[in-house]
Amino acid sequence: MKKKKPIDTDTQDFLERIGKRMVALRKKKGYKNHEIFAYENKIPRAQYGRYEHGQDLQMSSFKKVLKGFGVTAKEFFSEGFE
Repeated sequence: MKKKKPIDTDTQDFLERIGKRMVALRKKKGYKNHEIFAYENKIPRAQYGRYEHGQDLQMSSFKKVLKGFGVTAKEFFSEGFE
């Protein structure tokens, strides 16, 4: 089995900021927990939970997340990524 490369500090910080932004947008949409949001937007619940905790995500999944929040990538990155 292939070992995963460790993620560098800058990348990990970026992923954690993405996770925090996802939490903020989810709560703004009225979802108290990630599981209901993920279920309603056809994103595996455990996978989405990992994203909110700063784990790496695929762009195809990120596209689903943006659609669920009803925002563009530009709008998503407009806060917390200065």
